[in-house]
Amino acid sequence: IPSEVVDGLEGPHIELLTPEQLRPLVEPRAPDSHKGDFGRVTIVAGSRGKTGAAYLAAMGSLKSGAGLVTLATPASCLPILASMAPEYMTEALAEAKSGVVTGAAIDALLELDHDVIACGPGLGRGPSVADFVRALVERATVPLVLDADALAVLADDPSGLVGTEERDVIITPHPGEMARLIGSSVEEVQANRIDVAASFAATRHLYVVLKGHRTIIATPEGHLFINPTGNPGMATGGTGDLLTGIIAAWLAQLLDAEAACRLAVFLHGAAGDLAERQEGQAAMTATDLMAQLGKALGALSGTEENAD
Repeated sequence: IPSEVVDGLEGPHIELLTPEQLRPLVEPRAPDSHKGDFGRVTIVAGSRGKTGAAYLAAMGSLKSGAGLVTLATPASCLPILASMAPEYMTEALAEAKSGVVTGAAIDALLELDHDVIACGPGLGRGPSVADFVRALVERATVPLVLDADALAVLADDPSGLVGTEERDVIITPHPGEMARLIGSSVEEVQANRIDVAASFAATRHLYVVLKGHRTIIATPEGHLFINPTGNPGMATGGTGDLLTGIIAAWLAQLLDAEAACRLAVFLHGAAGDLAERQEGQAAMTATDLMAQLGKALGALSGTEENAD
């Protein structure tokens, strides 16, 4: 999208994300750095049959530089997820007979040591999940990133879905999830993407990452951004789960919700563009995108030799 086109749009000012704008956010690591310097992320994700989403979210955080990642998941899912990667830690959560998390898990989760909590990928749905997510939104004192099933179970009554001055909340809905949150249709959301995102962000005092072609970022203060990276090959299962983990990682490192959203969304799309060049749109998968996150970051920061 040419910057002059974005500047010419009517309504609130909308800024196009660019490498020049984002590059200063990525600072070289000090020689004496340790893992505690780069944030502790807890990912609450997974349910019976949906462990892949949890894995992708956790790996998205690790591949985006988070120092420590804990994957909190229903107890029956833990053996599967613990065997999928050695780099993240795991925490078993209380679960219902159907293999989804329950409200009884909230106390144990909140006792974990973390700077950011991301919740939703593959979490499943139903009353027990809704009880857990509502308790999390009400009681968590660290920033939250909410996606997928965490948003779905709040759709019937999203009144508690708010951020505060003390605790940032970032939501990452696709158009269908956004439509359910505002009691509208996908067609209405798609026809008014900027206004929908801006209104929800302002009235709920939270950050909205409205996914789709040219993802929109809206902040509580009324700042709006459009992302130029990404391609139709990213319309495949798991890419949104990766984004949740990527946002959480940068939020833990930058401690700035707006900056984390801008950087994460841009890098997610840039990695997708690199995966498209290598695999093609039809064949690329979320795992292919994940494998390109380091190269996308290197290209942005200027440390990747083959940035072109």
